[in-house]
Amino acid sequence: MTANPGVPCARFARSRHAALFAALAFVVGVAGCSLPGSTDRPDRGATPNVVIILTDDQGYADVGVFGATGFDTPNLDQLAADGMMLTDFYVASSGCSPSRAALLTGAYPLGVGLPHVLFPFAQVGLHPDEVTMAEMLSEKGYATAAVGKWHLGDHPRFLPTSHGFDSYFGLPYSNDMSPDPKNNPRESAARHPPLPLLRDTTVVEREPDQSTLVGRYTEEAVRFIERNASAPFFLYLAHSMPHVPIYASPDFSNRSATPYGDVIEEIDWSVGEVLDALERSGVSDNTFVVFTSDNGPWLIFGDHAGSAAPLREGKDTAFEGGQRVPAIVRFPGRVPAGSVSSEMVLSMDILPTVAQLTASTALDTRMIDGRDVWPILSGVAGARSPHEAFFYYRGRDLQAVRSGRWKLHVPHWYQSIDGGVVANGGAVGSFMRRDIGLALFDLEADVGETTDLAGTHPGVVDSLLEYVEWARDDIGDALTDRTGRNARQPGRVEPWNPSIDN
Repeated sequence: MTANPGVPCARFARSRHAALFAALAFVVGVAGCSLPGSTDRPDRGATPNVVIILTDDQGYADVGVFGATGFDTPNLDQLAADGMMLTDFYVASSGCSPSRAALLTGAYPLGVGLPHVLFPFAQVGLHPDEVTMAEMLSEKGYATAAVGKWHLGDHPRFLPTSHGFDSYFGLPYSNDMSPDPKNNPRESAARHPPLPLLRDTTVVEREPDQSTLVGRYTEEAVRFIERNASAPFFLYLAHSMPHVPIYASPDFSNRSATPYGDVIEEIDWSVGEVLDALERSGVSDNTFVVFTSDNGPWLIFGDHAGSAAPLREGKDTAFEGGQRVPAIVRFPGRVPAGSVSSEMVLSMDILPTVAQLTASTALDTRMIDGRDVWPILSGVAGARSPHEAFFYYRGRDLQAVRSGRWKLHVPHWYQSIDGGVVANGGAVGSFMRRDIGLALFDLEADVGETTDLAGTHPGVVDSLLEYVEWARDDIGDALTDRTGRNARQPGRVEPWNPSIDN
């Protein structure tokens, strides 16, 4: 059940462990949570619109205000000037499907049974019993639309219209899950069906021209805003780009130093179109906007990939470059303009924060891991991250934990760009397999995770290992053959001849 929001460090249904976390937080030096009282909360009767713009594989340094070079992002930079940059924003996975599951449900991917990337014809998907942000807001009378990449199951019972969205237009999974060699040069291409573009649950096109996707998604999003401006709405715009294969429209090709930069500039244009639609429709001041990426960059693709600088590694790793991503929020008059927060905020926090903003009670009986971070986003003095710990999972493997400034990796292997093959022009590169032992990093002094301090801070290591043990018991960990006692199952279907082939 949802704990009293006025109680410091309260959790949702995992509150029985609060005493353990509080004790460990003292040892590792995590500042106490600061959750202001009701006078600092938004109007409980408010019905703000919600817009989430999610990109695919966009790296930490792939936005101008986060350090991008070689291309420009004026609309995203303006979004940051009008709102708040989150420099320590984490997604719950460094892979597509699990990251999206966590964003929409507020729970760790393994906790909702979707720790791995899904492929066409997958027999699992997001369970019908999970409460998504769309379902939560539908109960409040919101119009809801999903536009773009879904990737939480392609069977009709797993698609957006079965999870609270009134409408859907987009690709049900990644744009490289295609039999076309120019889109998927890997060996897996032969087993994929033609890439389907869906309207709700109906295929409207197969193998669409991917250079039109950003534009078509943007047109769909703008139409949705204009049609629903007179009532509260939730728009989830999840771009298929810049996941490889990358395509820019003719208007944006060769505008920057790399093909990747061209795609980012077109996404930036799309952000501007959405913001302009909000302004034209007279709802900009009552709309909570979130921009972020699903995980870090796929570094082996060279000039078709982005950058996580100054972070270590990228997509598909538990290093910072895999799960710390650019994030910007805007809510005029509510989120301080031009502000920056270095507090640890998670993608899983968006759901309970929106629940607070909209006075929703849909999460009262749900066990989730996200927390209401409105005090941070609204600029309350002294507001601190409500998370005593964040757990870095790769698939079912618990590979690292962060608490305060400290991050501990437990022994695991990983795919490294260092020593791998970087391929340009859209060709497939390859990683080098490497191993890391028990390693402690001070992220405030060493965000690149270069200097292992485990030998000089044994007490911190021991405390972080207690967090790890809690997560293994509660969520699970395949590295130690543990099944989490609070982990839920995915939705399942029997082997099927999918409608996308009809």
